[in-house]
Amino acid sequence: MAMRIQKTWMVWGLFLLSVSSAFAQHVVLGRVDSFRALPSGIEIQSGEGLVCIRSLRDDVLRITASPSSTLPDEGSWAVLPASRDSRFGVTPFSDSSFVGFDTPLLHVRVRRDPLEIEIEDAQGHTLLANSQPMRYFPDDSKGDAGFRVWMHMPAAEHFFGLGEQAGPLDRRGNAYTLWNTDAYRWQGGTNPLYDSIPFFLTDTAGVSYGLYLDNTWRSEFDFGKALRSQFSFGAEGGPLDYYFLYGPAPKKVVEDYAWLTGTAPLPPRWALGFQQSRYSYGTEQELRGVADRLRSGRIPSDVLYMDIAYQVKNRPFTVDATKFPGFPGFVEELKRKHFHVVLITDLHIAYLPNDDYAPFNSGEAGNHFLHNPDGSLYVGPVWPGPSVFPDFTQQATRRWWGTLYKTFYGEGVSGFWNDMNEPSVFNSTTKTIPLDVVGQIEGPGFQTRTVTQREIHNIMGMLNSRGTDEGLLRLKPNQRPFVLTRATFAGGQRYAATWTGDNSSSWSHLRLSTPMLESLGLCGFYMAGDDIGGYAGSPSMDLLTKWIEVGSFNPIERDHTEIGSNPQEPWVGGPEQEAIRRHFIDQRYRLLPYFYTTAEEASRTGIPIMRPLFLEFPDATPDRSPLDLTAGNEFLFGPDLLVAPPPYPDEVQSYAVTFPPVPWYDYWTGRLVTKAAPAPRSATGAQGRAAGESEAPLKPAPVQTVTVQPTLATLPVYVRGGSLVPMQPLVQSTGQTPQGPLELRVYPGPDCRGSLYQDDGTTFDYRHGDYLRVDYSCQSGPDRLTLNIGAQEGTYPAWWKSIDIAVYNWPSAQAHVRLNGQVLSGSTYDAANHVLHVRIPQSTASRIVVVTTGGAAG
Repeated sequence: MAMRIQKTWMVWGLFLLSVSSAFAQHVVLGRVDSFRALPSGIEIQSGEGLVCIRSLRDDVLRITASPSSTLPDEGSWAVLPASRDSRFGVTPFSDSSFVGFDTPLLHVRVRRDPLEIEIEDAQGHTLLANSQPMRYFPDDSKGDAGFRVWMHMPAAEHFFGLGEQAGPLDRRGNAYTLWNTDAYRWQGGTNPLYDSIPFFLTDTAGVSYGLYLDNTWRSEFDFGKALRSQFSFGAEGGPLDYYFLYGPAPKKVVEDYAWLTGTAPLPPRWALGFQQSRYSYGTEQELRGVADRLRSGRIPSDVLYMDIAYQVKNRPFTVDATKFPGFPGFVEELKRKHFHVVLITDLHIAYLPNDDYAPFNSGEAGNHFLHNPDGSLYVGPVWPGPSVFPDFTQQATRRWWGTLYKTFYGEGVSGFWNDMNEPSVFNSTTKTIPLDVVGQIEGPGFQTRTVTQREIHNIMGMLNSRGTDEGLLRLKPNQRPFVLTRATFAGGQRYAATWTGDNSSSWSHLRLSTPMLESLGLCGFYMAGDDIGGYAGSPSMDLLTKWIEVGSFNPIERDHTEIGSNPQEPWVGGPEQEAIRRHFIDQRYRLLPYFYTTAEEASRTGIPIMRPLFLEFPDATPDRSPLDLTAGNEFLFGPDLLVAPPPYPDEVQSYAVTFPPVPWYDYWTGRLVTKAAPAPRSATGAQGRAAGESEAPLKPAPVQTVTVQPTLATLPVYVRGGSLVPMQPLVQSTGQTPQGPLELRVYPGPDCRGSLYQDDGTTFDYRHGDYLRVDYSCQSGPDRLTLNIGAQEGTYPAWWKSIDIAVYNWPSAQAHVRLNGQVLSGSTYDAANHVLHVRIPQSTASRIVVVTTGGAAG
């Protein structure tokens, strides 16, 4: 049992200063008065309050508490019902000082006096421990019981998550408020922002756990800002209900969170392509010109966005026929050119009680809008002028909202963009709907009841996107929807992709985008992006170029800017800038087989496409601290590509690229860059202490660095040794079938493996076996490589007729190749870059390719 840290009068003094004057009436769950063992946990009586700790799995706990004799059970918008209802049998524990229980992986101990929860691993190492009892305090005006929970914070503990916060990847030393906010021109440190995701994971010397607070009210998280040795969290109302997710590897925690709140579905393949947008392309002629210029300039692209200028007086679900005559025909014209149209559809509905505006009329008839406390409709100004707002907490309202897409979806529009859904309200000091505006929770899993914005504000954006997603599925059940939302909540990844909102055209915002997107990925949103080039303002041409370079390795690459800014399309600035930008967009499309395979993995596991280094390499440093803390702005694109932009992208001096301790190859040349001793990968790519293992892993090899000189036209990208990366010939859109062989790049190294996934990219037929999956592995030595190509799973046909195998760091042109034991001729050798090329025919059967040098046996 870890020794408790003695509390001091200074801690108590700081605590008392941090709360409102009403805290004199606070309720402290101060000691265990009585308890009873449950099959899956324990229930504790503390005064009039209750604490319940249940084991949902051997590595997942749910902790709920109440200042009264009734535990909160208000349903959950984020946690999946099957996960919330899961139970795991435990072994009770009790002695004179503690009560609790054990699972095979965790020891849960509750100190009797004061009541403090401690969670240990199976070896007795403390993972999480209260530093003082849980407390409730009333709100001065409404009487809602807010709460706060404090935990010990070891010196080596680091914190990651909470969604898109504008700051360092590590949250330690900072405090955050979660309250969805329209934050136009946000800057580094601006808080709060557009989404509220009350989930974080920790890393302490390579050992991780996660914590999710299932509470939709305004909440706060403090990671050592107020008290340097403690972190805390709380909310101004609602349930004290949180989940503990044990790793110990960080990748396992991310998978646990996906089990708890769900995964983002596999998107349509076109959503991975380059996307062009602007507020606004104001006429059909203007948007047609953008489409034609992308194609004539051979800039690969898939998506064109239409912002509010296409509407009649900014009214959602209308089309201005003077600006966009023959709208369905125009959408079809763009589709023939392999462009998918995404329309903005804001959640505010124009308040037009005496007009022929169907969205308002049908919404009012169905009682689908929010109301003032006196029962009148709440009306607030937004883009259309006076507007009303759907009450998305009603299932019937979400179904009604989904019907509004019938015409657009039937006309061939491919996706929809839910903006302004914090919700944003103009001419308001709070930027949003007043707190006393009333909604009605109604639907499966919830008790029907009246609620105010204090409880439902943070989920308005999520439920807006849920209504859109579910509506599109009802309209076209076998077509994958694409929904992009600005505001969201935990679990919202099940319904929509997101982006980082109204950023600025500055070098600092390019730098900020990487940790923001990494954090969103850790919190379930593996489909996330930013406004390439910046939304507010006009970027320099060099900034736009560099942003497109980095954005080509982001999950979503959307070039978007505001009204009144300079043109920001990829060709602006002249032929030299355009050529550089095209080169990197080309690489995105060449990597689509790898990219799409990674997206499919994310849809099953929750492991994000864009990853911090510590997710794959938690043991990379001698002290096992996260490598990202000293690796500038590096990130992983999928499991095997390391992208290393300059830590300060506007500076021109050389900088060091830091590598995890495995071999790395230069993506652009194929040359071996480092020969660090390997650190083995687990079956899922995670490293670190396995469950139940008592000894720490072997000390990793020293981290290696390489100094690079930044230039406008270069972006350092490296490939992990032991990777097999599938690539394709260049196409101009995802709707174009590649012409030529599949390229399979083999980068010899430890634990060599990879995979390839394909399907039709549009429907859900893959759920019924119409997909293609192939697993690869290899074993290599100084003069021999054996490549194992697994048999194809699924029935989807390959577009390629042959495979070009490229073996990197091959020592000699004298190569003997055998395919399933038969001699294969015709290999070629790139002597400058030491790459051997071998072409084999496509087959659905498993195969073995053996390559040896001239002096080795075949």
